[in-house]
Amino acid sequence: MKNNENRVLACIDGSALTEAVCDYAAWIAQRVEVPLKLMHTIDHHPETATMSDLSGNIGLDSRDELLEEITQLDQQRIKLRLQQGKLLLETAKQRVMQSGIGEPILTQRHGSLVEALIELEDVTRVLVIGLRGKVHENQPDKIGAKLESIIRSLHRPILVVNEPFKAPERIMLAYDGSAAAEKALDIVANSPLYKGLVCHLVCVSKDDDKGKLLEIAENKLKQAGGIEVVAQKLVGKPDLVLCEYQETHDVDMTVMGAFSHTKLRDLLLGSFTAKMLLHSKKPLLLLR
Repeated sequence: MKNNENRVLACIDGSALTEAVCDYAAWIAQRVEVPLKLMHTIDHHPETATMSDLSGNIGLDSRDELLEEITQLDQQRIKLRLQQGKLLLETAKQRVMQSGIGEPILTQRHGSLVEALIELEDVTRVLVIGLRGKVHENQPDKIGAKLESIIRSLHRPILVVNEPFKAPERIMLAYDGSAAAEKALDIVANSPLYKGLVCHLVCVSKDDDKGKLLEIAENKLKQAGGIEVVAQKLVGKPDLVLCEYQETHDVDMTVMGAFSHTKLRDLLLGSFTAKMLLHSKKPLLLLR
């Protein structure tokens, strides 16, 4: 696949994180030199089901009138959501153009966000999305309702944004020697996105053998060139230790592999990725 067929895809919904999503997407698109696409989806829920059921309790003529009114209201609501989405996309377009993006691609789609992203997966270089949408934006103990499904469904890098934009200068690569961590290491070593940044390569483990793997990983990053590397081996509960290290060393973005455990294991023990999403105060770039 040619590089110009790949795009940074930013999902926007008008939530508090929309501007940050636009800014981070613009930053990535410029660094990897690919087009930026802004997408807004309208998911039609069966919100009128209860009203329709209630209409069965009244007379036939009245019920028909009520159903007609409900249909008209639905049509008006859809029209308003379309107009709102277009305004949202236009505002986002102006914002990313101010950041230096020449001509972003705008798209508005109906239906499931997850299905839309799966359709676009082959032409997506990086997906940028907010940690919480409008439904959960005032609930700091929750992540977006669709976010886990998106992370599990896509095999593309996903940047989950949780704060206003700050151009990253220092990243933390969470490394444990696993296949997912090795893949993430290779991506960081070879992508132009990370050149010129300081990379804190952090391994949380009591295993002495992991120290040897960490040294090999450190050398791989240094040999790639263009990245300043700081390697650290720590002990403790991984999600808490990594988040503490992130704050202590003023890390701007954490990079890691995503959802390496099975679904059943996640249900029993809790997903490490989910814990990082909840505890991290900085954007999390999940590499698949």
